[in-house]
Amino acid sequence: MIWNLHQFMAEKHTTRIDKWLWAVRIFKTRALSSEACAGGKIKIDGTAIKASRNIMQNDIVQVRKGIIKYVYKVRNIAAKRMGAKLVPDFLEDMTPEEELAKLQSAQKQPLQAREKGQGRPTKKERRVMDKVRDKY
Repeated sequence: MIWNLHQFMAEKHTTRIDKWLWAVRIFKTRALSSEACAGGKIKIDGTAIKASRNIMQNDIVQVRKGIIKYVYKVRNIAAKRMGAKLVPDFLEDMTPEEELAKLQSAQKQPLQAREKGQGRPTKKERRVMDKVRDKY
């Protein structure tokens, strides 16, 4: 089957940011993208935005996921979710090398190990571990 880019493009020249983030596969569900917008993890041109904000071509979108701040430039407006092969036609990844280096160093760090026989961590211990993990 031949994919036509126009079937994924919006009729209008704008769409909601939460819908676009979901359509270009940055978030797995639209609810997750809306939640990220509400939590201040999405910025357009350096300004935190709401999920209902419309996005236009050539906008610079910053997405904070974990310890990494991804930067994307909007090439086209997507109307519906698409296959991964079509995503480069709709966004340009402009994430700085320093941010990607953070991701690689975090992946190289070993997971926290527990001594044998310790059992599962308690709720308090788990919160402390999560707090330490979120710092990096």
